[in-house]
Amino acid sequence: MLAEGAPGARGMVSLVGAGPGPADLLALRALQRLQRAEVLVYDRLIEPEVLALAPAQAQRIYVGKAAGNHAMAQEQIHAVLVEHARAGRRVVRLKGGDPSLFGRAGEEVQALRQAGVAFEIVPGISAANGCAASTGIPLTHRGLAHSCSFVAGHLADERQSLDWAALARPGQTRVFYMGVARLGSIAQRLIEHGLPPATPAAIVYDATRSGQRVLACGLERLVQRAATPAARPGLLIVGETVALSDHFEAPACVAVASGCAAT
Repeated sequence: MLAEGAPGARGMVSLVGAGPGPADLLALRALQRLQRAEVLVYDRLIEPEVLALAPAQAQRIYVGKAAGNHAMAQEQIHAVLVEHARAGRRVVRLKGGDPSLFGRAGEEVQALRQAGVAFEIVPGISAANGCAASTGIPLTHRGLAHSCSFVAGHLADERQSLDWAALARPGQTRVFYMGVARLGSIAQRLIEHGLPPATPAAIVYDATRSGQRVLACGLERLVQRAATPAARPGLLIVGETVALSDHFEAPACVAVASGCAAT
């Protein structure tokens, strides 16, 4: 946690990771901050059960973003956070997953620091960790994957934006955020740079939620089976560790629906 100021104090912003979905996957500190919030600035895909943990009287401000549809520009979000913190309120900036992993926490921290506003970062279970736990796909595994790369999948359309040669090297797991809609481009780039077309790969929709859905097979085959993107966002995982999951089926690809009830 990076903190400046007394944690949970008035006139402070807590950048809180909401985790991959269900409220029972929140960190204890995240729960404490939510329960004391006076202003809740929250992203898209935050579950209603998580939002309900904040006091009923807390002001709720939706700032969610979808492709081509942003409820509020990033600079406006900065201004909202600064305004309410300067007014002496306890502000919770609630983000899905972990705020520092494709959550733009760095930009918001810079804005808060420049404005002289106290802040803290409360980590959350990332989407990648949630997928790994709920599907049985380890992100690293001795003898198969000695490293894991988290990649912004929306950059796949720009050939020069990513080091595809490095991503195609063996011995690693690749997790593409915001990349399901660009699965074809991602697969093409990886295969062009030497990744075998049959490399195990998976798309996980609604990870850790009751409606979780998994497609898991060879990468080239996955492109064919996932030709129609689902309405909900998903995470793309590419690497040999995918084959360790019970969801993986070779050579055919099947869709597997699985509940994630706590045991």
